Amino acid sequence: MNKKKMIRLTALVGVATATGVVAEANQAHAATTTTTETTNQTTNASVESTQAAVDAAQSTFDTAQTSVDSAQANVTSASNNVTSASAALSSAIANKEAATSENIASATSAVSSQAVVVASASQAVSEQAGLVSAVASVQASAQAEATSASASLSSSSANVASATSALSAAEAALTSDQSTAANNLSAAESAASSASAAVSSGQAAVDNAQAAVASAQAIVDVQSSDVINMSVAYITALKNYLANPSSANAAALQEVAKGADYVKELQQKFKSNASLDVVVDPSDPTVQEALSVYAVNLINHLRNQYGLTTAFGASANANVAAIDFVKKYYDDEDWNIFGTTGKGHNKNGLDAYADQLNTSIAEDAGSGLTTWVNGKATMATTTLHNLLYAVYSDIATMLFDDGDTNNWSHAWSHAQSIFEDGTILGTDGFNNVYLGVAFDKYGYAHYELYNATEGNHLGNNAYSLDVQTAAQALLTNAQASLASAKASLQRMTTNLMVAKAAVVAAQNQLAALENSSANDLVAVTKARTQLVSAETSYQTALATYKQKEEALKKAGDNLAAAQASLEAAQATLATAKAKLAELEETVANLINADHLLAAAQAAYEQAVANLTTATGNLGAAQVDLAKAESQLALAEDTAEQAKVRAAIAAQVDQQLNGSTANDRQSAGQDATSLKTNGRALTATVATASAAKQKQGANQGRLPQTGNDDQEASTMALVGLGMLGMATGLYGYKKKRLTK
Repeated sequence: MNKKKMIRLTALVGVATATGVVAEANQAHAATTTTTETTNQTTNASVESTQAAVDAAQSTFDTAQTSVDSAQANVTSASNNVTSASAALSSAIANKEAATSENIASATSAVSSQAVVVASASQAVSEQAGLVSAVASVQASAQAEATSASASLSSSSANVASATSALSAAEAALTSDQSTAANNLSAAESAASSASAAVSSGQAAVDNAQAAVASAQAIVDVQSSDVINMSVAYITALKNYLANPSSANAAALQEVAKGADYVKELQQKFKSNASLDVVVDPSDPTVQEALSVYAVNLINHLRNQYGLTTAFGASANANVAAIDFVKKYYDDEDWNIFGTTGKGHNKNGLDAYADQLNTSIAEDAGSGLTTWVNGKATMATTTLHNLLYAVYSDIATMLFDDGDTNNWSHAWSHAQSIFEDGTILGTDGFNNVYLGVAFDKYGYAHYELYNATEGNHLGNNAYSLDVQTAAQALLTNAQASLASAKASLQRMTTNLMVAKAAVVAAQNQLAALENSSANDLVAVTKARTQLVSAETSYQTALATYKQKEEALKKAGDNLAAAQASLEAAQATLATAKAKLAELEETVANLINADHLLAAAQAAYEQAVANLTTATGNLGAAQVDLAKAESQLALAEDTAEQAKVRAAIAAQVDQQLNGSTANDRQSAGQDATSLKTNGRALTATVATASAAKQKQGANQGRLPQTGNDDQEASTMALVGLGMLGMATGLYGYKKKRLTK
């Protein structure tokens, strides 16, 4: 549909719609028996009716489009048929022109000549097929002889294998008894050696278990006797300093602490026990328990003297966390906390690990094995005595030799970490402290203070801090291990005695069998003779097999050549037959030229007629499609205007129910303005509402004729009618119709 025509039609419908709605509204107001609800029902019914018309028009348009598509396909097919029929007609005309008596005679002669060629080729195929049959018979005979030779070769090979096996068996029998006896002796000696080694290992286990019992007993003694006591003067000075870390308070604390001299005095009181001099692994769970319980009991005894009621705890989980932290952030990073190039605490590591565990962590570190142990014990050779002594010495140093005369504000931080309650070094969140002890690869001791919560589980698997109970359990386990080791040693000793007896028996058996192999030697000689004969027969069979295989290969080659010749003759025959058929078809076409031309002419005319019909059908379908397209556009415009009428009616009803003459006049003026400016419908409603607010002032100045509400509504309807026209012109987009 032409776009300009559609716009003009839309404009006319818009005016008509607006005018109709105004008329309906005036009628509704004049007839007092007609209600707002009736007007709305009428306009809504119009919307539904026009939408139904749009749906019906759309269906008609779709059907017409399908008809056009089908007609177009028929035209295309008919056109292709005309082209094909035209080519066939041209060929028939050319054939008719060539159908002279001379050409027919010449073509007939060519057919006769080609028939002779076909007969000759057919004879050649027959002869070659006979040759292939004869050669195939020779090949089959050669195959049978080759198969027989192969079977003979396999039999000879089996005889060789059998003779070889017999020889091996005879040779094995010759040495079997002596070999068996020698093997028995070797096995017995090996068993005796293993039993002896087991006895030595068992004795070592007993020795280690006895040492463990002694160490456990020593731990009981050490845990019970090693304590550190603080003087009242020291406690008072420390509290004063922690409350006010001034240089004066630091000097007073330094004086009563007595520094390194008092540490040495305390070290001399450490209870040394030779049973503790057993090499241990500092990360072993049993050793970890002993170290952490020992350190926590020392600290809790000090906290009690200080006047604190809260105690530190020890647990397997806290120890595992301490070992993991020290390995990851000190050992793996080659972080030497002291030494000549000491880096101090790994603060970044502490922050990262605190985030990982979601808790607060504080760390104290001490010289550990590097200072307090004579000879600077290494991690590989340290003893339980060294570890306990290092812990004792570190805690004593943290208490009494932690002053820094060069920087008083950083002195006594280790003592502060031991005695603060709820905070450590100014950091909150230490209300449930658990201590983990670990030694790094350099030999330095790390004391990790964790705040345990239900979420991080650091307080789980807690150790008993009852020294006697924990140490006694350690002693009981060590004693049980000693008893088990002694029982194992007894069993190993018995096994050694049995193994030694087996060695003596095996030696006697070997001596008895040294002169009993004469018959076995005869059997070996006979087996060797049979093997030589079998190998000779095998070589003869192998030569025959190779000869027959060569004859079979030659027969196969001959058969392949004959078959290739047959295939070539068959190809020649096929070509000759194809040429003969082509010539015969040429003769038939020349003889029947008139009939073929008539048939081609008729087919061409029919194709042209079909194309004409299809073209006419396409034109008719296109006309129907254009009509359906026009009807659809008109139905859509009508539906859109029905929607506008419904909206106008609703606004009119609103105006009729509450406006005055002044409102209607103002609404009419505003509607005209909206027509000019192209505003939206909602602007009209806002203007009318504003006019209503001015009702009192205008009522005194304007003429009062007739019903105020009716006059205002009429003016509003005029304005809304103009708005409907503007909306019809500019406010809607039509559905795009495509073929």
